[in-house]
Amino acid sequence: MIVAEKNRLKMASKPVAKDIRKHIEWLKRSLKSVDSDLERRIKASPVWRAKENLLRSVPGIGPVVSRTLIGELPELGYLNRQQIAALAGVAPLNRDSGTLRGRRIVWGGRRTVRVALYMAALTASQRNPTIQVFYQRLRARGKPPKVALTACMRKLLVITNAMVRDGVPWDPTIHPSEAQLAHSC
Repeated sequence: MIVAEKNRLKMASKPVAKDIRKHIEWLKRSLKSVDSDLERRIKASPVWRAKENLLRSVPGIGPVVSRTLIGELPELGYLNRQQIAALAGVAPLNRDSGTLRGRRIVWGGRRTVRVALYMAALTASQRNPTIQVFYQRLRARGKPPKVALTACMRKLLVITNAMVRDGVPWDPTIHPSEAQLAHSC
């Protein structure tokens, strides 16, 4: 809503612009209040705090993504990799009918989780050696950028699901990049 109001502000006349600026400030204060309340509640809960610490240990996952996963995907750590991917909407589903064989696409699931995972995968494809190598390998095989990024979303989700299930923080030796594997040989 803040972005929408800022866009409206660009086109508004002076009398209306004043009200839009007030609304933007109100939205910013409200957002800050909600964020601090959420942070307080996570710190007050040992279970949520532990889960957030595990999630935040992954390069590419920040406070927004970790809190989205905690709040919107409470099943994280309790389902297998296929189930969690389907629940988040990042599992490839077929579009087959009779003899027609369509492309595999992702759809359904929880939109807010999918959006958060997209941003995490975007960051991880630049900053997380494991995901970065995975993304580059898919692109080298001719996959379109969005397809490769969606695969990174699923990989991130599957890794975080296993981390939460096992209570183990991110460890690059458990999820090494191919470059690290080549040096160890």
